[in-house]
Amino acid sequence: MSAKKATPERRAEAAPKDDSVNHPHHYTRGGVECIDALDAAVTGCPPDEAICVANVIKYVWRYTDKTPVESLKKARWYLDRLIGKVERRTQQ
Repeated sequence: MSAKKATPERRAEAAPKDDSVNHPHHYTRGGVECIDALDAAVTGCPPDEAICVANVIKYVWRYTDKTPVESLKKARWYLDRLIGKVERRTQQ
């Protein structure tokens, strides 16, 4: 028996819509879950940069539903970190 890949559709079928662990409302916009957008956004990124990219997107994605200013400051922190990593990588 082979394992089935966890596609967005399978995840949606597997968990109830009000599931705050698997499908928190603040991570879904326009029918797209943040985790799926993150998977696409970090494709091809170096791993240490992918972490920063994912966190920037995550904090901006949910800022209106959580603590707005704090979430945006966290996004900025990760963006500044990403800029530093890219500058160091491209100056070698």
